[in-house]
Amino acid sequence: MRQITQKEFTDLVNYVKKNYGVNLTHKKSLVAGRLINYLSENHYASFTDYMNHIISDKTGQAAVAMIDRLTTNHTYFMRENQHFDYFRNNVLPYLERACGKKKDMGIWSAGCSTGQEPYTLAMLMEDYFGTSKSEWDTTILATDISTKALNRAAAGNYTKDDLSALPEKWKKKYFTFLTDENYKICDRISKEVIFRRFNLMTEQFPFRRKFHVIFCRNVMIYFDAATKRQLINKFYESTEEGGFLFIGHSESIGREESGYRCVMPAVYKK
Repeated sequence: MRQITQKEFTDLVNYVKKNYGVNLTHKKSLVAGRLINYLSENHYASFTDYMNHIISDKTGQAAVAMIDRLTTNHTYFMRENQHFDYFRNNVLPYLERACGKKKDMGIWSAGCSTGQEPYTLAMLMEDYFGTSKSEWDTTILATDISTKALNRAAAGNYTKDDLSALPEKWKKKYFTFLTDENYKICDRISKEVIFRRFNLMTEQFPFRRKFHVIFCRNVMIYFDAATKRQLINKFYESTEEGGFLFIGHSESIGREESGYRCVMPAVYKK
C-alpha cells in the first residue's frame, strides 16, 4: 500500500470540506494514519481508488464511514462547567418566564458526540423543574455527523470514570449500575433526548421551529473562517428572539459576524 500523494490528499480535503465543512488542510498525517490500514485491509489500490468508491456510492454510507474515521469525538460530562452553571442559573429562569404559557422549550445539542452534553442538559432541567417537570416539553434534539458516536450516545452506557465529574446524587438518581463498574443512563432521562445524524453543512436547516437554546461547542474549531461565519448565521436564523447560543471557550464570534451579542465568554444571545 503506497502513501497518499499530495494530489490525493488535496482531493480528499476538498471533498470533506465541501460536504462536511471540516478543514483537514493541515492534517495530512492524521488522514494517512486513520485511513492507510483501512485501505490496505479492504484491498483499495490507492487513495484515488478509495475516493472513487466514495463518490460513486449512491447510498452515502461509504462517505459516512470515512467521516467516522476522520472525526474526533472527544467529550466528557460537565465539560466547560461554567456553561452548565449559566444554563441552570440564568437561561432556565429566563425561559421559564418566556415560555411559561406554552411550557415548551426548543433545545438543540449540535455536535453532541457521545451524548454527555445533551444528557447533562436533561438532568439539569429535571433538577430545576422538579415536580413540575411533567408539565413541560423540554425534549432535546441531539445531532452529530458521526454515526459511531450517535450509536454510543443512544445506548447511554458509560464507565465509572466517565461519571467522575458528576454530582454523587446524579449518579444515584439518573444512572443504573450494570456490571464491572459500567452504568447506563436511566430511561426517564434518555427519553428526553432525540438523537439524529445531521450535517451542519446542509444549505438550509430543515427545522420547522426555532430553538430557544443551541449548544454547538468545540465544533467550529474544525472549520475555516468562511464556513464558521455561514454556520453562525444559520444558527442565528434558527434561534428564537431572546434565545441563546453556546460555543466552545476556544471559539469566538466577532461583532460583525452575526446579530448575536455576547453575554458571557462563549455564550451569545439573540
